[in-house]
Amino acid sequence: MRFVETGDGPPLLLIHGYLGSHSAWDEAVDGLSPHFRTIAPDLPGFGESEKPPAARYAYNVDAFAESLVDLVAALDLGRIAVCGHDLGGAVALMMAARHPSVVERLVLVDPIVYPHKADLLSRFAMAPIVGPIAFKQLAGPGIFGAFFKRRSYATSEAGPAEKMPRLFEAFNAPAAREAAYATLEALADTRTLVALLPRVHAPALVVWGRSDRLLPLEHGRRLARELPNARLEIIEAGHSPHEEAAAPFAEIARAFLGGGLRTRATTRATTRQARGRREKS
Repeated sequence: MRFVETGDGPPLLLIHGYLGSHSAWDEAVDGLSPHFRTIAPDLPGFGESEKPPAARYAYNVDAFAESLVDLVAALDLGRIAVCGHDLGGAVALMMAARHPSVVERLVLVDPIVYPHKADLLSRFAMAPIVGPIAFKQLAGPGIFGAFFKRRSYATSEAGPAEKMPRLFEAFNAPAAREAAYATLEALADTRTLVALLPRVHAPALVVWGRSDRLLPLEHGRRLARELPNARLEIIEAGHSPHEEAAAPFAEIARAFLGGGLRTRATTRATTRQARGRREKS
């Protein structure tokens, strides 16, 4: 797994969303790294991390959570705060449910938790026969950009345009497309995660973009009600408030994480590579 570390202070794990990479946190890190040691990995199958075949790696929320718990152990981080967006928010919740001794606090940014109506491009990708072929072989930068922006931002003009070529380059390889498709299939069924919510006792901040076009705000309100120890903050943004409104997001996250986190004096500003204990979950 590839990851980027910055900052000095207690450890904060940042988990990107579907089709994203560690670069999703670039804007927010400016407001977080003066206070925290941030660790932003590329999930297996995404960004610069390894992309094993689906026969070797499950590409579901459970598998991603186990991989990140391995990373936390490999870096000897102890108990940590975890911040996840979209798919990353689901992974953060799974980590907290399965490994409560690892997760101290949670920041959940528009996470995928409850069933929702898939967007048009996702429905097309999941269509029998033609969908997998189009997704794995035919989708070019235009379709990819439209798919990503529709999922991520309040309007198609929002979001940093300079990220699109890098994200498409990471996606545009057979192994990466296979991993992305396997993940998309796994995200269609979140019942296991919903069933585990009562086991998440870490204090949680649920952050939701008021203009989220993928997941309605009611999902955020429901999540804040159903988690045993959570509150909701609404930001004027779409599905990715940590990118669209990075400064307000970082301020809200800092205020929440600042209480109760232990101090750990470490300084990092490097890109590193680590291999977890398990290759297969």
